[in-house]
Amino acid sequence: MVNKDVPAKPLIIWLGTNTCAGDMLSLLNAKDPGYQELISSIAELRFDYLLGASEGSDAINVLDDLQKNHKAAYILVVEGSIPTRSNGLYSVIGYRNGKAWTALQAVRELGAEARYVVAAGTCAAFGGIYAAAPNPSKCVSLQAVLDRKVINVPGCPINPEWMMGTLNHLIQYGEPALDDYSRPKLFYGETIHNLCQRRDYFDNSIFAAKPGEPWCMYKIGCKGPVTYADCPVRQWNGEHLSWPVKANTPCIGCASPEFSDGNVPFFEHLPDVKLPGIKVTANRVGLWTGVVTALGIGAHLMGSILTGRLAETLKKDLPGGSKLKIRPRLKKGHK
Repeated sequence: MVNKDVPAKPLIIWLGTNTCAGDMLSLLNAKDPGYQELISSIAELRFDYLLGASEGSDAINVLDDLQKNHKAAYILVVEGSIPTRSNGLYSVIGYRNGKAWTALQAVRELGAEARYVVAAGTCAAFGGIYAAAPNPSKCVSLQAVLDRKVINVPGCPINPEWMMGTLNHLIQYGEPALDDYSRPKLFYGETIHNLCQRRDYFDNSIFAAKPGEPWCMYKIGCKGPVTYADCPVRQWNGEHLSWPVKANTPCIGCASPEFSDGNVPFFEHLPDVKLPGIKVTANRVGLWTGVVTALGIGAHLMGSILTGRLAETLKKDLPGGSKLKIRPRLKKGHK
């Protein structure tokens, strides 16, 4: 006999707070598995703020039912940062019992009863654009208002496979291995710089002077040396066609905790390190400027040092390290 109270598939709530909706729109571009397979075979998307057909009290009743009758049985995905000013009234999910139900209240109540809580996009994970100065609504990350673990899947927007892979891992195997910022190492375990197709140009000091040139964009503001994500190898657009650097624009570090205030100006060179009496090669420039940027970041560096991640990154960049190979000398004009 089938118990009607037990859902046949894992339940997902996709809640939108202060967001542009870009992360859900990006998820729709997932291909293998795709969005259709997700909602028909893998899980039941019981509530979706953007694509759901219900509205008003019907939609709020769905959330009430999940919170009361399906405790620890659903995954709460939150897209967007959480405004805290004026008790959260800058983002209202709907009306419950005649009163505004703010995003702040909703994520706290639904998050307390969820099996897993996932932050979709940089705004939910770290505050992002909505928390940028002067931050009039006092937006914060999801983790800042919850007293439990939040799995962060940052990006502006997320790569659809980062979210699809995280959800599938939670459903099939449980929590994936996470880094210091609670990001799945599967997708955020290496710097963009180390995975970049243009790394050879960097190693050979061949730099672009302006966006559009096919060389290394380090000197025109690329944040790849300090951004952890697998964009260069995974790429975007469902068919794995392209990503910003391949499209001739620098990485702006949208998946990093510092985005966006800590990464501006986007098209300005990362600060160099001047070491008296020491000759700094092109390879070392990248190595040490990454350190200086990390020093400016502070918390990022400390977390990296404590876990040995930064040391591992530096080791890979050193001659004889696991990543650096002797490559043929390139010249401008060689693509």
